[in-house]
Amino acid sequence: MNPVEIEEAVSDLAREPFDRVEFPFQFLTAFDNPATTIKRLRSGSTNQSDVPGGVLQRSNIHIATCDPGAVDVTLAALRESPKTATAKAKFILATDGESFQAEDLNGGGTVACSYAEFPDHFGFFLPLAGITTVKEIRESSFDVKATGRLNRLYIQLLKENPDWATVERQHDMNHFMARLIFCFFAEDTDIFQSEGLFTREVEQLTAGDADSTHKVIGEIFRAMDTDHPKRDAANLPTYARKFPYVNGQLFSGSTDVPRFSKVARSYLMHIGSLNWQKINPDIFGSMIQAVTDADERGALGMHYTSVPNILKVLNPLFLDSLREQLEEADANGRKLLNLRNRMARIRVFDPACGSGNFLVIAYREMRAIEAEINKRRGEPDRRSDIPLTNFRGIELRDFPAEIARLALIIAEYQADVTYRGQKEAIAEFLPLGAENWITCANALRLDWLSICPPTGTGVKVTSDDLFQTPLDQAEIDFENEGGETYICGNPPYLGSTWQSSEQKADLERVLHPRVPNWRSMDYVSGWFVKAADYGCTTSCAAAFVATNSICQGQQVALLWPLIFKSGHEIAFAHTSFKWANLASNKAGVTVVIVGISRSPATPRRLFQEGDDGSTLLREVENINAYLVPGPNVVVQKVARPQTDVAPMTFGSKPVDGGNLFLTREELTAANLTDADRLRYVRRIYGSDEFIAGRGRYCLWIDDRDAAEAAANPFIAARLEGVKAMRLASPKTATQRGADWPHRFDERRQTGDERVIAVAAISSENREYLPTGILPLGDIISNKCFGIFDAPLWNLSIVASRIHWVWIGAVCVRLEMRFSYSNTLGWNTFPLPRLTAQNKADLTRTAGDILLAREASFPATIAELYDPQTMPDDLRRAHEANDEVLERIYIGRRFRNDTERLEKLFELYTRMTSKKVAA
Repeated sequence: MNPVEIEEAVSDLAREPFDRVEFPFQFLTAFDNPATTIKRLRSGSTNQSDVPGGVLQRSNIHIATCDPGAVDVTLAALRESPKTATAKAKFILATDGESFQAEDLNGGGTVACSYAEFPDHFGFFLPLAGITTVKEIRESSFDVKATGRLNRLYIQLLKENPDWATVERQHDMNHFMARLIFCFFAEDTDIFQSEGLFTREVEQLTAGDADSTHKVIGEIFRAMDTDHPKRDAANLPTYARKFPYVNGQLFSGSTDVPRFSKVARSYLMHIGSLNWQKINPDIFGSMIQAVTDADERGALGMHYTSVPNILKVLNPLFLDSLREQLEEADANGRKLLNLRNRMARIRVFDPACGSGNFLVIAYREMRAIEAEINKRRGEPDRRSDIPLTNFRGIELRDFPAEIARLALIIAEYQADVTYRGQKEAIAEFLPLGAENWITCANALRLDWLSICPPTGTGVKVTSDDLFQTPLDQAEIDFENEGGETYICGNPPYLGSTWQSSEQKADLERVLHPRVPNWRSMDYVSGWFVKAADYGCTTSCAAAFVATNSICQGQQVALLWPLIFKSGHEIAFAHTSFKWANLASNKAGVTVVIVGISRSPATPRRLFQEGDDGSTLLREVENINAYLVPGPNVVVQKVARPQTDVAPMTFGSKPVDGGNLFLTREELTAANLTDADRLRYVRRIYGSDEFIAGRGRYCLWIDDRDAAEAAANPFIAARLEGVKAMRLASPKTATQRGADWPHRFDERRQTGDERVIAVAAISSENREYLPTGILPLGDIISNKCFGIFDAPLWNLSIVASRIHWVWIGAVCVRLEMRFSYSNTLGWNTFPLPRLTAQNKADLTRTAGDILLAREASFPATIAELYDPQTMPDDLRRAHEANDEVLERIYIGRRFRNDTERLEKLFELYTRMTSKKVAA
């Protein structure tokens, strides 16, 4: 269940008669607990409550119902219950059917309300359904409730009007929903100058005839598109004349409305009964954009981007500068006026705006600063000088584009109410302006200068109008020549593997021929390059949210040289953090924020997330493409190590269709003789097998033994499978491998070497990379890397913290997991020249690590390197290894990973500069 569905279930529960016995089970069911869980709790097998009338769900909640008036006492009993503590309950809840109280035992929050009002606090309990949320959603039950009601209506109307569900009429349906949202907001905020006017008129006029609903709404819409002097000629019905002229292209064009059944009409009335004064346009817009997309409807509420996350982009991009200027101005009227004039000319441009969150938050924050200016200048009632048309956006889908414009209109009205008063806000709200400042189009196929020109008029918007689609709309006079432009947003990420053919074509238009390997680039790269191109034409700064992959591995070499070549530098950045706002049972995507400018201020600002979730700020001279303080270097793949370390290579690649591999059970079932097993079978490791110690085997047959091995029926059948698979391949090279089916197609071991194995994929949660020495005769697959017959001190390098830091920065990551690369991570690793004594010391510390592991036999790498349970002797061995190695670098231990990384990039720059000079 998503949050919208949970809110509906909780609201339905509150409307039912209170059943003291059943309530705890009904409450848990509403929060998506399966029937089997409820059955076990009901039977008492898993309910260990020690409070009368209580139901205790381990690691979740302790609920108790009680006699009237006993809620306080019952909640105290739940809080003091030993079972609450031992079961690690997150929440306690007590109710008598009239009062309702609950407490978050971890966060300390509380709920105290009437029983009928507890659905308004459903967000407080979302962790019960495994949903991690943010403060804005928890405290805004209205937006979730409104989204759910609109979703029901939307689905019902499509069911009753199949023609409206077609691609041809999708825009009409989306436009109709935008009109409804405006009406509900307007009737609850006195914009219609009569509370509940729209809902009341529709309800009264269609009470006995639901079939007429579409006609009544259509006439109301027609009235709102008809200016008052023209109303007599328009022959409007009396009830429609009560509605004001809205204009703004919102109600122009067709007034066609889908037909309503009694069910659809009842949904409409339920929506109208909500208090739309509570709408939060940034939350609601993000949630409602999923209503009209069948593929996304199951994720209702999952699109919200929290205000704190948006401000991570907007504050360092330009809002901090405005606040600093406000602070500096203090009460100086002239300085305050200069700041207000500056703000009136600022353009904020989001070329992937969705439902307008970034634009809405930017507008709100600027209005707050402007209001403080006006207050200090003694002009608190002054009309805002900040035009909505300076908040420009591009969005591919038409419904979010409509909602974005509507969200900004609502945000403007709400700001006017807050800073100037209800009367002034209403007086100036209608009619709406007709300008088009949100463009529905493909951002990578438009000239951004045509959407957000740097000077007044002179460049014409090249997209269709938002609420109507004429191609001859008027140019917009910004009246802001010489102002600043800030580009921001959260564009679609999409790695190369996941891009559609259309998206590949988008990237080609932007990147070809400037980047020869553009096909390997993330989709979000197109926005960075377009922003850099825009910045070469006019003064601006840009900042985007992006997956951290653009600052790791080969993406760096593809994207950032082009950005730097354009004269842009990284002005500020947030290093990797989870962009998890409303995720159900899954982690959010790992992102970075990167701001670029051709004239960035110094020092540059680098933000990092601390261990406690706080944001740490460092001011540095320069930020490179890896988001590390240091020069703008790009780490390039090299075929051989650049220092004294031994070569590292992939393990052997089978290309066998699985036929050369054996599980422990398959090996037992093969009934091989001990001699054949010793001769033809080896243990093999990929990353998973090496880390988790899983038993997996392979057929490892030398050429000289091939004929004899094939005499065994079991082996012969496996080799036939390999041969058939290779012959069926479209690749000529693979087909050739059918001549040696007994052999791995790419064989990089004889099987007699000593192998230092390195996992190709591993978790970032471990403090050290998974590495170790395999027993003689064991094999590594191409899912592992190996250093063969090398001095043991090489293992001390791989197992060091400083190498972990380098790999985390320069190699590709899968989400946050490490994806090791020999050519990018090992061969480029900056290592000072080692003396014979250095190597002897590192050999000793590597041996100590292996001995410490041996003492915990048979514990696996996964068990040994769990950060919570890592054995003390193993941790001490690693600390000693790091001590020896880091003293070789700087004569002491590094203070932290940041200092390690800075030193590595310093050495890498020096190492590559010497190579170029040579």
